[in-house]
Amino acid sequence: MANGLVDKVIVGADRIVKTGHVFNKIGTYQIATMAKQHGIPFYVAAPLSTFDMETKAEDVIIEMRKGSEVTGIGDKKTAPDDINVINPAFDMTPPELISGIITEKGVAKPPYEESIKKLFEVIL
Repeated sequence: MANGLVDKVIVGADRIVKTGHVFNKIGTYQIATMAKQHGIPFYVAAPLSTFDMETKAEDVIIEMRKGSEVTGIGDKKTAPDDINVINPAFDMTPPELISGIITEKGVAKPPYEESIKKLFEVIL
């Protein structure tokens, strides 16, 4: 991104709530932050079936993976025994980092609560 070779970023999503908060594999938030820093549009592409119109962003539970997944290589432990590991499987990307959400019914743009609602009105 810093060298100008990227002109846009498009990622998928595991869940999107009605406010435009996107939940996806760990690292998505960092990529969105870097894109914003470099002035690169950041898009999410997902089918409408990915949207959760009932759950609030703060109520989404992030799956936590075993700490042992990141404290060793194979059967060999490489980290000290007394470290505390947090190993989330997903992260949340806030709507202010997202340029648009691409769906089969159109592209939602900020403000997301309004534009996402309109996408669902199209299918009703």
